[in-house]
Amino acid sequence: MQRLTLLSLGSINADFQVRVDEPAGSRETQLAHDLCRLSGGKASNTAFLGARFGHRSLLLGRVGDDELAEQALAPLRQAGVEVDHVGRAAGQSTGVSMIMVPPDAKKNIVLATNANDCWDEAAVDAMVAVIDGCETPACLVLDYEVPARVVNKALEAATRKDIPAVLDPSFPDRVDEELLPKLHAITPNVSEAEGLVGHSLGSMDKLADAARQLQRDGPALVCIKLGDGGCVLATTELTLHIPPSEVEPVDTTGAGDAFTGVFAVALLEGLEPPEAAAWGVAAANLAVTGYGSQPAYPDRQQVVELARTLLDKATVLDG
Repeated sequence: MQRLTLLSLGSINADFQVRVDEPAGSRETQLAHDLCRLSGGKASNTAFLGARFGHRSLLLGRVGDDELAEQALAPLRQAGVEVDHVGRAAGQSTGVSMIMVPPDAKKNIVLATNANDCWDEAAVDAMVAVIDGCETPACLVLDYEVPARVVNKALEAATRKDIPAVLDPSFPDRVDEELLPKLHAITPNVSEAEGLVGHSLGSMDKLADAARQLQRDGPALVCIKLGDGGCVLATTELTLHIPPSEVEPVDTTGAGDAFTGVFAVALLEGLEPPEAAAWGVAAANLAVTGYGSQPAYPDRQQVVELARTLLDKATVLDG
């Protein structure tokens, strides 16, 4: 297999995760257990998957000059992710994600972006230089949990280099809609898609229409990640619903990142969009069967086997 390059730009966090026995916020003080200190953040998670699937994986982002930086970076380094281009924000804390996982497995997250939002011009220039000098074939995965100007500069650099870009539009209010035509793909969840189109999406018909609307606005591919673990894919040729598999969820943390990361890897490897989306759904579904994000992420063989069965169950949506 040819070793390709996945570039991941966005949030890098130290995750503090606990289980709670009642829904989050059900009382002022809740007892928790099973504390885990992990590496997290959207860019970290997609970079982890790039390395896990056998490709060169470069992480671009910012951590603080504190002890939490190693919590965020050490597991990635061990997994084979290249973290040499992650900058340190002087006087800042590394991003922190505080995660509570209730019995229904649907996590609740409080995120302090911290160093993720601290980019000076030197840091932006260094990031652009990495993209400019990147070996191709490559794919750039982006999220808006860093400043919009940073994402915009990265996307401009990728466009100059003819590197396709996949955007996870978190946070949707930061998205520069004028840059959407420069994207190869976008992977919002339902609430993010609602933020982008400006109205609620309470039915499959509305989700399909929203996917087609976003696709017409620029990206060649749109995948709306559904709450049940499936997705709606829109291309210029078709709109497709890929259903989830029947899994028992343990923890939904990082499932959306698993979708985006593996979807990007599949596109990078040259898979057709329906198969790439099925890989994403399979990765997200398998990710919820373990506790934590990166520790629960599946390998290639698991994804390929499940994706094959999911694609057989996919249905074309009229519109």
